[in-house]
Amino acid sequence: MNGALKRKLEAHYKAFDKTKITPDPLQFLHKYFCKEDIEIMGFIASVFSYGNVKQIINTLNRLTSVMGNEPYVFVKNFDNKKHSFSFNSLQHRFYSSADIINLFEVLKIILNEYSSIKNFFRKFYNSDSINLKYNISKFSQELIRIYIAQTKKLNPSFGIRFMFPDPLKGSACKRMNLFLRWMVRKDELDFGLWNEIPTHKLIIPVDVHVAKICKSLGLTNRKNVSWKMAEEITNKLRSFDPIDPVKYDFALCHIGMRKIHF
Repeated sequence: MNGALKRKLEAHYKAFDKTKITPDPLQFLHKYFCKEDIEIMGFIASVFSYGNVKQIINTLNRLTSVMGNEPYVFVKNFDNKKHSFSFNSLQHRFYSSADIINLFEVLKIILNEYSSIKNFFRKFYNSDSINLKYNISKFSQELIRIYIAQTKKLNPSFGIRFMFPDPLKGSACKRMNLFLRWMVRKDELDFGLWNEIPTHKLIIPVDVHVAKICKSLGLTNRKNVSWKMAEEITNKLRSFDPIDPVKYDFALCHIGMRKIHF
């Protein structure tokens, strides 16, 4: 059974190549060639990667039209007074226009202080940890702290808390794990810009599509989407590829999303 499942996973991994990238938020990263633009676009795209894929694509199209051809420069020089009107009518499910403006304010602070999200993320990186759970937790906590310091609001909105989830509170952190997959892995889909982090530390981004198909394949016995489910699926996938277990994510997601028979 494991041998047959591995052969199918490998076949789907090869089949879901760059020609199958649309519709997926990853397509927005491939619009750029500069690593700084790819990274910041990747983080922004991941933050909005929940809900109906059509809605995700529409939101990201609106955001890229505002940011233009140099998203890194736009975010680093973000001016609330100058740019906020562009976000006044922009909402995305749980995110209000104020949440989106505050996201750009937080990212502006990070880019101006650390030059890149990678430099900021690596502050919390522990090479001895089995995966990035505690790294993500500290990263999210610090983003919330920056938000509070910037806005003077001690109680972040639901949208802001949803933007920066914490695995220590049980969240599967699908969007953060998706961003990390894009940054750490390297193939024709993912960019490998953060090659200081080994691929075996990644955790699969789990949403309802991935959870459903992974349950049917026996990769998890858990009922609810959570960090523990994501770890369980990843550990099972390590038996097929111990170095790069998350490489199957794009195929699994799109098989579920497109309702393709595995």
